[in-house]
Amino acid sequence: MDVRTHKLADGELVGRVVEAGDGYARVVLKTTDSMAVDEHGLVHGGFTFGAADLAAMVAVNHPNVVLYKAEVRFTAPVRVGEEVTAEATVTTVENKKITVGVRAFTDKTVLEGVMYCYIPDRHVLEK
Repeated sequence: MDVRTHKLADGELVGRVVEAGDGYARVVLKTTDSMAVDEHGLVHGGFTFGAADLAAMVAVNHPNVVLYKAEVRFTAPVRVGEEVTAEATVTTVENKKITVGVRAFTDKTVLEGVMYCYIPDRHVLEK
């Protein structure tokens, strides 16, 4: 499937799309030292969230898609050096509002929840 959204997302910050299909996407993020928040190697949750967000956007796969709400919980920490896989599946479509289930994992689930997406008529930065 041709990815039609978030094409310039930095793969080193939010991961790389490794699979995209109708209503589904998978993103892989390789965590690095620069993502650590302490001397123990704890990865900042924003990187994990970013991978899940990218997966949700690609699961919707519309050029104008935006995230307007997220209900996620972090279930386990991520350590520097771990590879995070984020999967997203569209669960409901109501006109321009799309609900996407997300899960991110290493050897265990590290984030799970729902992301709520919207498709405006034009790009949010267009006047």
